[in-house]
Amino acid sequence: MKIKFIFFNLLLLVAFSAIAAPPVEEGKTIFSARCAACHNVNKILTGPALAGVNERHSIDWIISFVKSSQTMVKSGDKEAIALFEKFNKIQMPDHQDLTPDNIKNVVEYIKSEAKTGEEKAPFAKPSKLRPNYTPLSLTKDASLFIGYLGVVALLIMVLLFAVQLKQYERNS
Repeated sequence: MKIKFIFFNLLLLVAFSAIAAPPVEEGKTIFSARCAACHNVNKILTGPALAGVNERHSIDWIISFVKSSQTMVKSGDKEAIALFEKFNKIQMPDHQDLTPDNIKNVVEYIKSEAKTGEEKAPFAKPSKLRPNYTPLSLTKDASLFIGYLGVVALLIMVLLFAVQLKQYERNS
């Protein structure tokens, strides 16, 4: 009985740990899709280099700025106005659909990249940018598909058991 209990708990642990992506990996995905066209961790491109952004600004400020930089500029935030002026008044696109956790994950990715000193963020022409959503892919989201298949298989087994039970009740 103990072995079954331990096996079941181990199975649950593996299933749930596979579903959650590490914050740095999620941050890298979002950064590549949303930020890399104008930003690099260590180099100034169209926008500022982002290494150390968490040391220059509070996380709440960063979240507000990423969600709507122009709202902060129009409200008179001195740091936002200074950035807007410094980078030739080029407006940063709003990212209202990103959650605070998404933005924090991007900051974690920036911190990890700044530590390594590597410049891996590719520059992409605006016409080559990925859309604002990241579609599911079988190779990147295999654990998600496996989880769904497991749930479907479990439902099928429960339904088959219910049918067998009903047939047994009718026959007896």
